[in-house]
Amino acid sequence: AVIMGAQGICFAVASNTASFVAGEIARHGRVRRAYIGVGAATTAIPRRIALRLAIQQATGARLISVDQAGPAAQAGLLSGDLVIALDGKPVTSVSDLVRALDADKIDRTVSVDFLRRSEQQRVWIGPVERPLAA
Repeated sequence: AVIMGAQGICFAVASNTASFVAGEIARHGRVRRAYIGVGAATTAIPRRIALRLAIQQATGARLISVDQAGPAAQAGLLSGDLVIALDGKPVTSVSDLVRALDADKIDRTVSVDFLRRSEQQRVWIGPVERPLAA
């Protein structure tokens, strides 16, 4: 299909991304992703809290919604929690959170570090395979 006004536009995909996608499709017929049942927005960590808790990063992923039947709710995460790490790796944005939830996390137990009411906490969560879109 041709998009009017978009002729001559090219898109590039990194070779490691293409290799990953091709491998997932060959093995599973689709690209699998882990799911914890949250919606989030990139949010600044208040400087005074970051200093008090010795948090190096300036932002995290604030949970806007939590599916009450999902793994995040079962682990005790709530709307308003600010996720700062998943499986020991910093989460500085929603994009970081999405990237961290790769197929390797499906049916594994991983740590989630987060801020709630200015205190740092950790829960253990078992991501499941993301449901297919309806």
